[in-house]
Amino acid sequence: MSYQLREEDGFKYIDEGNGDVLILLHGLMGALSNWEPVVDRFSKDYRVIIPVLPLYDMPLLTTGVKTLSKFLHKFVEHLKLDYFTLMGNSLGGHVALIYVINHPEHIHSLVLTGSSGLYENAMGASFPRRESYDYIKEKVAYTFYDPAIATKELVDDVFSTVNDRNRVIRILAMAKSAIRHNMEKDLNKINVPVSLIWGKNDKITPPDVAEEFHRLLPNSELNWIDKCGHAPMMEQPGEFNQYLDKFLQKVYPNGTTK
Repeated sequence: MSYQLREEDGFKYIDEGNGDVLILLHGLMGALSNWEPVVDRFSKDYRVIIPVLPLYDMPLLTTGVKTLSKFLHKFVEHLKLDYFTLMGNSLGGHVALIYVINHPEHIHSLVLTGSSGLYENAMGASFPRRESYDYIKEKVAYTFYDPAIATKELVDDVFSTVNDRNRVIRILAMAKSAIRHNMEKDLNKINVPVSLIWGKNDKITPPDVAEEFHRLLPNSELNWIDKCGHAPMMEQPGEFNQYLDKFLQKVYPNGTTK
């Protein structure tokens, strides 16, 4: 990713553009680069911020989605941000949902894509063949409609991660935390505008998950992207950005404030 990674007071993040703030949250096996097409498109009109979530740096006993939401709150306070759009993919969407429930006063609108929080078909509670490169390659490809999106660089990164003992035990702890913290009973409390942008071929958080989010979130819209898996902003960035642009124009009818 070509953008500058800022580091200060224990936070690492990308901060590009000016205007109303969009905060983007990556998933459990994701990276800041997953959002690059969004930054490219929207940093012309908005201030786009992507924090690095400390997935592997928390004490094991506190590793979980609630702790990540508390981290996000500290990050928001550090940058003195207020009334922003929060956007999350996969685990990042789950963290966003918890944050919105706890800090509704800060939220202008919400975008979820392939979000956990209801249920998901993840890699499972273990990595039975994590030393097998071909097995990990197959699992990474499972994330996408087009397996070619699972580049060697991406597979190499995941393979390295799941074969690092410190990281893999935290991944498993985080995955179990996400399963435990089901959001079904809390979603009716979220009244801000929500855009659900979902891959029709998502096998990890399948289409019926998106439909359930749409049913439970009082002020939501549901947008489908065909021939697309769990990470629409990576696999179909043009169409993802079109839906996002249309939503942002609707919720910021007077344009962004620069």
